[in-house]
Amino acid sequence: MATPRGHLPACVAAVAAAAALLTSLLPPPVAGQPLGNFCGDSGNYTANSTYQGNIRSISATLPKNASSSRTLFATATLGAVPDIVYALALCRGDTANATACAGCVAAAFQDAQQLCPYNKDATVFYDACALRFSNQNFLASTNGDNKFLILMNTQNVSAPAKVFDAAVGVLINATADYAAANSSRRFGTGEEGFNGSKIYGLAQCTPDMATATCRSCLGGIVGMMPKYFSGKQGGRVLGLRCNYRYEIYPFFDGVSLLQLPAASLGAPPAPSPAAVNVTPPATTTGTRRRVNMTFDMIWNTTGRVLAIALPIVAAILAAVVICFYIWKRKTERARKPSIADPTDPADIESIDSLILSISTLRVATNNFDDSNKLGEGGFGAVYKGVLPSDQEIAVKRLSQSSRQGIEELKNELVLVAKLQHKNLVRLLGVCLEEHEKLLVYEYMPNKSLDTILFDPDRSNVLDWWKRLKIVNAIARGLQYLHEDSQLKIIHRDLKASNVLLDSDFNPKISDFGLARLFGNDQSQDVTNRVVGTYGYMAPEYAMRGHYSIKSDVFSFGVLILEIVTGRKNNVSYDSEQSVDLLTLVWEHWLAGTVVELADSSMAGHCPGDQILKCVHIGLLCVQEDPTERPMMSMVNVMLSSSTVSLQAPSRPAFCIQKSSVNSDSYSEPFRGANQSTV
Repeated sequence: MATPRGHLPACVAAVAAAAALLTSLLPPPVAGQPLGNFCGDSGNYTANSTYQGNIRSISATLPKNASSSRTLFATATLGAVPDIVYALALCRGDTANATACAGCVAAAFQDAQQLCPYNKDATVFYDACALRFSNQNFLASTNGDNKFLILMNTQNVSAPAKVFDAAVGVLINATADYAAANSSRRFGTGEEGFNGSKIYGLAQCTPDMATATCRSCLGGIVGMMPKYFSGKQGGRVLGLRCNYRYEIYPFFDGVSLLQLPAASLGAPPAPSPAAVNVTPPATTTGTRRRVNMTFDMIWNTTGRVLAIALPIVAAILAAVVICFYIWKRKTERARKPSIADPTDPADIESIDSLILSISTLRVATNNFDDSNKLGEGGFGAVYKGVLPSDQEIAVKRLSQSSRQGIEELKNELVLVAKLQHKNLVRLLGVCLEEHEKLLVYEYMPNKSLDTILFDPDRSNVLDWWKRLKIVNAIARGLQYLHEDSQLKIIHRDLKASNVLLDSDFNPKISDFGLARLFGNDQSQDVTNRVVGTYGYMAPEYAMRGHYSIKSDVFSFGVLILEIVTGRKNNVSYDSEQSVDLLTLVWEHWLAGTVVELADSSMAGHCPGDQILKCVHIGLLCVQEDPTERPMMSMVNVMLSSSTVSLQAPSRPAFCIQKSSVNSDSYSEPFRGANQSTV
């Protein structure tokens, strides 16, 4: 259908002209004054030298490279010895504006050459970014240079210093754990209740650091807290490779990625200072003064600009509303009253790079021979295949007669093609020829978790450490879906059979046919058609059709308990297991005998404290009230940290009744809480 022409382009042109006028009146983004800097001792360069030319060349590209990177991080190397220049730029992880990041890095190049004139090695820190260039190859190692800028809020807290310091220690350590575990950005923010108010924290490493290296770097500077920040309302330590900050007011953009409960008087104290070579700047007071002066100057300038800009903004908004209304009316008149065919493959075939021919897949699977069948589900069968390149694949062949299968294929293709994480199954291709609907995935040699976990003859393959690795990896994959990816995905069918294992028993979450995409500001949704699997569904979803990320958290809690105990939760009346898993675990929890539930088939040492911790986290995830269940980011912190104390769980939800039919998945129309079939 042709797009209605006339009104919208003219309106857009008018709005664009007004926006251009407004842009010309506003000042360019301000990076602010440097918080501090370090000048190296590896030599000087001269004006108009090759070394200075290399700095200028890098300064023309590095700001753009850092701001366009998903991690807001970039490095560069240019030239040959003795004029070679190494450079690194990192913008703060909550910087949402690429222009602000680029502007900060560009300003850093200029300021660094003024603060360290003709010095070959310079480092400069801002609130929004950090930069270093040098003739020394500091990029070869991520261990850092042990130079740190230490800044503090000079105001003291009214609460007892030791109590406040302990609360800050818990927050910063948990935030550091989160940042180190955040493989995509090595960045984390957090907040913690304290004395009727809150404490806010931020931690960040350069994204090229390994998890252990990042946590070690942060651990070193967190260890400085008692020496420099005891009883202070705020403080920060800035290094090129890692940094953290805490304040009693929110200082970062966006919501906190980590939310801790209110600190108690018995919170563990912050760690003692580590042996780190600290080089605090001698001009901290002057730096604070310069920052305040800059703020006053910006405020005065902004006040004058606002007097001019606000009327223009109002006019632009009015023009946008009028243009949209006119365009909407014309579009509605021009549109034919038809409904798009949901089976039209054109919606999917635009992903050209994923298209595979039916002939290729027939050869790969020996014409879908039963000997290559890996399994069969509600929407079709899965076959093993081998491509001409010798790559092993798994081909999901959706039933031709199932309309729901078509919708599942569309949903899975659109979502999985956009998701990239080591703990999510990877989509390799799609085929929509000869009425076939095929999805091609990477082959996972150990198949699904349930085929090993619940098999008495094979479950001993999964020792405790493999099981713990599987729990941690699934948690990271879910956190990516809920919080870290550009999309916000609710899986809705997380279970042991949808967790696939590679040759090293690394798990990957699969089967996104029932998943749903949420907007950034959306927290839950309601459906009149509940779909999922017995035993894994949260009570609010099964009974009222309400689903959210906390629904997935419930499923994850059930999965943890199954992995620890080796028992299935979705039992039948004719099963030898007379009590459902959640009831059984809760009874042992109250009796203090949880460790007795550990799967007896596990070979080797099974640490009781680890088993108890996993069951504790599992019970927190299956609380009846969704608001009482933790976010997956908090689950990852609890799994990886020994400094975060766990809240006592309450009685878990018991809304899942045992079925007289040994079925697995179901899809029933929603009939109200009093008529639910669950």
